[in-house]
Amino acid sequence: MAEKTPSENEWIIMEILWNQDRTLTAAEIIQQLKGIKDVSPKTIRVLINRLLKKGIIDYQVDAKDSRIYHYFPVKSKETCLTEKSEQFLNSYFGGNPMGMVATLVRHEHFSQEERNELIQILKEGQSKDR
Repeated sequence: MAEKTPSENEWIIMEILWNQDRTLTAAEIIQQLKGIKDVSPKTIRVLINRLLKKGIIDYQVDAKDSRIYHYFPVKSKETCLTEKSEQFLNSYFGGNPMGMVATLVRHEHFSQEERNELIQILKEGQSKDR
């Protein structure tokens, strides 16, 4: 099955696109990545093409110069997080959410506030199941 979620490096590009209220050209994406990720412009263009093939982003051709593409996200960050989480759950925990949550709870250090938030999330999930 072909991968449909952003890889770790593609995710960085997506963060840039999600944080904009406008489209960005490849040159603008490359400029914004300077200092964040040490990747060549050619590699960034490859990553953009992969995101296009996955259907995570799309583009509009510049009205004045058909060689310039303006990229924008098709999938929201929330959608990508959900898909990535489901993929992780299926790949490493056989689709068993309890196994994943139990592993995280046992091996992470949660503050009391975080524990209370987790309990509230679990309660909200139970009320949706009824």
